[in-house]
Parts: sequence; structure tokens; C-alpha cells
Amino acid sequence: QVQLVESGGGLVQAGVSLRLSCAASGRTFGTMAWFRQAPGKEREFVAAARRTGGHTYYADSVKWRFTISRDYAKNTVSLQMDSVTPEDAAVYYCAGTDLVAAAYDDESLFYNWGQGTQVTVSP
Repeated sequence: QVQLVESGGGLVQAGVSLRLSCAASGRTFGTMAWFRQAPGKEREFVAAARRTGGHTYYADSVKWRFTISRDYAKNTVSLQMDSVTPEDAAVYYCAGTDLVAAAYDDESLFYNWGQGTQVTVSP
């Protein structure tokens, strides 16, 4: 059984750093990603990391503030979030796929998802 389990969410103040982690079990993925969904909004792409070539992809809104990384030995993907703002508050989901694409901002590319972890940012 394939499982993705996120951790690391919580309540933080604006400007601090937060690190999310996602542990995958049951299989490995070529590409793992983070998406987020704020209340009343659609789920949106945050970042992705592709095993082949070590490529990383970021949404413009988080570029230079967030860093995605993978530990292939532990089968995990992490999201280092620096200088968070109230606009970063959302439920963060990790996802995995083996599909190869030019970009990974389309959630339909991903077929395994975690349950999400809540990130709340106070002003």
C-alpha cells in the first residue's frame, strides 16, 4: 500500500522559517511535489523535485523563499519555507508521480497524495 504522510505544519509568525516533510512508503517516485490549498481557493502548485537530473521547479510566489529537497535513502521530500507570510497559510500536500513532463504544476500529473498538513501564519 502506497502512503504519503506529511508532517511539520503548525502555527508560526510571519517572517520565520518552517520545514515540512513527507515520508513515502510502498514505492518510490520519479517526481515528488508540494501543493497547497488555502481556504476558499483552489489547490495550487508550490514546488517539485525530479529524481532524473535533480531538477527542481517552483511557483513564482515561493521562488527564492522555499526550497524543495529529497532524501532518496529515506524516501522523503521536504519543503524548507523561509520568510513565510500570511499568504503562505494553507494545507500543504505532498504528491508523487512517475510521469515525465516539462512542468509539474498540474495536479492531474500526480496519482498519490498525502492527507495534508496545516500551516497557519500569524501577521
